[in-house]
Amino acid sequence: MFELVLRAPERLVETVSDLLMDELDALSVSVEDADAGTEAERALFGEPGMAAPAPGWERSTLRALFETETAAESAAALLLAQHGSAGLHLQALAELPDADWVRLTQSQFTPVEITPEFWVVPSWHEPPPGARQVLRLDPGMAFGTGTHPTTRMCLRWLARHPADADLARVLDYGCGSGILAIAARLMGAQQVDAVDIDPAAVLATRDNAARNGVALEPGLPERARGLYGVVLANILAIPLKLLAPLLSGHVAPGGWLVLAGILERQAEDIAAAYAALPAPALQLAVADREDGWVLMCARRGA
Repeated sequence: MFELVLRAPERLVETVSDLLMDELDALSVSVEDADAGTEAERALFGEPGMAAPAPGWERSTLRALFETETAAESAAALLLAQHGSAGLHLQALAELPDADWVRLTQSQFTPVEITPEFWVVPSWHEPPPGARQVLRLDPGMAFGTGTHPTTRMCLRWLARHPADADLARVLDYGCGSGILAIAARLMGAQQVDAVDIDPAAVLATRDNAARNGVALEPGLPERARGLYGVVLANILAIPLKLLAPLLSGHVAPGGWLVLAGILERQAEDIAAAYAALPAPALQLAVADREDGWVLMCARRGA
């Protein structure tokens, strides 16, 4: 395996990346801030719901992998001939040492403790001692591996759900990998509808449910019909506001609405959006906090 490292100004990054992948047979291409770790480092992504402060970094480092040295050398020669005068520079071309990439990738994901008894465990790990409830979920299929605070808070709520929570029928809106829907089934839910706008998430949910031996009914959002004892939505603040009438409308009398993907500073705004709905409105309150994120819950009157 050979790595070609290039430095490119912002205006060339997309063009060079496309050439590497589409015409020059690169196995992969990654783009990094060339000024990372210096005073010139610049944030590229904005906060949820806000536009990015810039479309790209002023200078980027592109790393492309090739099967052979000849392929890497040919790609470098062609790119420099076409774009060298516009600011593209060759930084390195080197052979990478052999490595077990699967093992290296897997080493990044370890069992995640939700409660002392409930753990999310990758398939290549043994459950830790004391884990009485285990959810098997492999990373990389869709959002939701249990490592993000929003996911952990939702899983904690399910593991410690109120005694009066009716788990006969549960809705996971924006299911991603299916982790919350699967957890709901493991915690005793009789029927779980898991829906997402992304068909790939629906497939990931179906595969992960099979891996855990639970029955789910994943599908696109139109599958969500009627009233549910628990409605879960772990997305972001802006879609949670836009979906307020829809999500609220699926909460049965006596049912619970559980929302995540909300920054602490957004909590009042989300609560106001749901309180403004026609009666019976839902009075959301913060039920959990972790690393600047909050979990908000409300129970509809019986």
